[in-house]
This record gives sequence, structure tokens and C-alpha cells, in this order.
Amino acid sequence: MKGTALVIASMVALAACGSSGGDGDKSGSQSSGKPRIKLVINGGLGDKSFFDSAYAGLKKAQKDLGYELKVVELGSDRTKWEPGFEDAAAADDYDILAAGTFDVTDYIGKLAPEYPDKKFWVFDAPVDYSGKNGTCSNKCENVYSVTFKQNEAGYLAGFLAEKLVAAKALKGTEKLSKVGVIGGVKIPVIDDFIVGFKEGFKDAGGRKSGVLVQYVGGDKPFGDPAKGKEISTSMYGQGAALVWPVAGLSGLGTFESAVTAKRYTFGVDSDQYQTLTEDAQKNTVVTSILKNVGNALYKAAQEDQSDSLKYGAVDSVGLKDDAVGYVDDDHFEQLVPEKIRTELQKAADEVKSGSVSVPSAF
Repeated sequence: MKGTALVIASMVALAACGSSGGDGDKSGSQSSGKPRIKLVINGGLGDKSFFDSAYAGLKKAQKDLGYELKVVELGSDRTKWEPGFEDAAAADDYDILAAGTFDVTDYIGKLAPEYPDKKFWVFDAPVDYSGKNGTCSNKCENVYSVTFKQNEAGYLAGFLAEKLVAAKALKGTEKLSKVGVIGGVKIPVIDDFIVGFKEGFKDAGGRKSGVLVQYVGGDKPFGDPAKGKEISTSMYGQGAALVWPVAGLSGLGTFESAVTAKRYTFGVDSDQYQTLTEDAQKNTVVTSILKNVGNALYKAAQEDQSDSLKYGAVDSVGLKDDAVGYVDDDHFEQLVPEKIRTELQKAADEVKSGSVSVPSAF
């Protein structure tokens, strides 16, 4: 799967140092006539992963397709999220409001009917189009939702992890047989990664006891690198050859811990071998398991421009859509023996074709 890394990977590093304030790109004037996208983040840029990928995809839409882009970062204080979304929706400085994660679906579901002349994009979780939970009084006919088959990505991660430890392929970990997965919080979208990982690990010949799982939790499950480092250090201490953090900004602590422990990691969502800035941390990354949020948003921008984007419905994308996958580059080839790379490619092909069905947490 060489070339599976994000089409926009080169822009993700830019996203990591994107907008440091609340509004990012100060574009959005009505006089330009260009379509205006406002990305509202329930958190902040700089995770070198999920939100940075979304931002990079929209920056590419700005560059290639002529959109104007404004970014609003609401920070990690959850009490500020709902009023922040209300303010963002009330401002007449956008045509499309984009937001992501399960935390925002009710906000968008309530706001979209209030602004029927605006469009809303929700990524990584769908709004409740039925309106049964008290939102989407207009059946959210002006909302496009896109979800990802992260269980398929997780399957490849688990498959690769077991093949690596069984073959004693990672230098310095030859006596180790365990691996770890850190989730931000126990919710279906995170557990979907983990369910897939365990299935892939098993199908590659591993035992259930070989996978350590722990969640960051707390008030900042996706924004606590110190807790991520603490959990990773514990997993390495229990004999994990590598740890895969699926925890946003919290996962940055894993790369620090891996350097100290002289162990390995997988990146997540973005190509973290490219986005991490410290060489020692970069070199712990065997590959990154991609959730191509940026690609999905760029595709949405293309389709919206041609009036082919389907509002009022959910789009679910996975391996066969190049919406999830893994990074196959020179660094990956240096660390992973050819035999294992071939086996991993075969596993990916089987998932794509449907001959292997990956269980889901949903």
C-alpha cells in the first residue's frame, strides 16, 4: 500500500503549527463571493493527528478549490463547547460549518434546523437524522455526516503488531510478546479501533492475553499527554514491545515514553512519522494507522462544489475508499521485513474484498 499516506500529509505538519488563537485563518468576507467554510474544533490544533488532519484537508480545499477557511478552537473546557458552537453558528461568516467527533453531534443536531440556509458537515460521527433524541427537527436535511470504518484500520494494526512480535522483528524487543493500545475514553468510536485490533492480532496468530488495553479517561481524555505517557510507561513495563495510542493529543506522551523505554509505537490518524518534530520520537514509529479525515473533507468539498454531496444522510467509508489504511514508506520498509509487508498487504486486500469481515463496536 505504498502511497497510502495522506495525499495531504505534507500539509499536516503545517496544521500542527496552524492557528494558535481562537480563529485561525481570518477569512470569510461575504464580498469575495467564495464559498466559506468554518471549522469549529472542540479542542485545539497541534495534536499532529485527528484535528490536524481535518485542518489539512480543508487547507487543501482552500488552496485547490477556492474555498475560504476560518478556524475556531474551543479548547478542552467542555463547558465552553455548547456556547462556542452557538456563537459560531450565529455568526454570518460561513456557508459551511464543519465539526467532528461524537461530542458535537447533538450541538449540530440542534443548530442545523435553526440555520436552514447554512450547510453543516459532521465527521467521525453522525447526527440523529430521525430526530428521536430531540435534535434534527428538520431531519437535519442540511447536514452531511461522514463516519469511518476504523475497525478495519485497527484490524491491520493488530495484524501487523502480532506479526512483528512473533517474528522478533523489532530490534531490542526480541524477548517480548505483548503490545498495548491506549484509548482516549471508552466510547464506540474508540472501541471500534480496539475491537478491530484484537481481531487482527488474533487472526495473525496472537493470543488475547497479548494485548494490553487502557483508557486515558478523566476530564481531558484526548488532551492529556502526561497521562498518556504514564499509561505507556506502565505498558512497556509490563513487557509491551510497542504501544498504539488512539487518544489524540494524549497520545503524544506515548512517543516520549517509547524513547525512554527504547520500544516502538504506531501512529494514528495522520502520518506521525512526518508530523512529530523530534527525531528520537519519530524513530519509534513503525507506521501510522490512518483515518484519513482530511481526505474525506477534501472529497466533501469537491462534491459540494459540484452539487453532488448528499445532505441529510450518512456516508461510511473504509479501506476500499482509501479512507483508512496504513503508511507504507521507506521508513516502514526499513523496519518491517518484506514477508510481513506482503502478509499485511494480503490482509488488507481480504478486508477490502469482503472475504474477511472485521467485527465492530457499533
